[in-house]
Amino acid sequence: MNSFSSRPGSDARSPGSLQDRLLALADNALKTLAGGLHASRPTPQAPQGAAGRALEGAERELSGRLMRVNHVGEICAQALYQGQALVARDPALHAHFAQAARDECDHLAWCRERLQQLDSRPSLLDPLWYAGALGLGVVAGSFGARLSLGFVVETENQVEQHLASHLQRLPQADLASRAVVEQMRSDEAGHATAAEKLGGVPLPAPVRWGMRAAARVMTGTAHWI
Repeated sequence: MNSFSSRPGSDARSPGSLQDRLLALADNALKTLAGGLHASRPTPQAPQGAAGRALEGAERELSGRLMRVNHVGEICAQALYQGQALVARDPALHAHFAQAARDECDHLAWCRERLQQLDSRPSLLDPLWYAGALGLGVVAGSFGARLSLGFVVETENQVEQHLASHLQRLPQADLASRAVVEQMRSDEAGHATAAEKLGGVPLPAPVRWGMRAAARVMTGTAHWI
């Protein structure tokens, strides 16, 4: 993001030049869509001693579809933060996006790893999701720091609710996916809290409704495609 080099968040000190930010955006887009971003934290594991079993066919298919939706969410998260960082000028705002991007990079890698373990695949529409979310991030960031942070708060709150619903839908036996989703949910709550503390303001109700409607279209489509 911004002046990030090898991965999002490598330099939170300065937004950097426009050329630097555009190069970092292109680098992030290629790595995000090609699976080139790697986690800095170990993949979350089920609690020690938790009893698990091999997933049955229908359970494995359901877990694969749900984790594909979560993977798409992380594709969009990378693009959203890239778009907001592209137009950010405030160092504190830049630092927030940098830290959040590091966490989202972990989420993306964890979801992709879990998809491989489930013999599933990412969404075929990942480039479309990335492009759309990037545009939203640029628009949100163009309205200034407080509204840009408010967009982060609302996005992360909606993602947290979405992940909570997946914890209800994932097979009880899928301890690996559940551990990943639990950690993602905790991180998203932290991002929302941090954005609020930095001055994020509530978005108008029609904007929140529009975001929810767009998210339903994305998650519903990614579940199958």
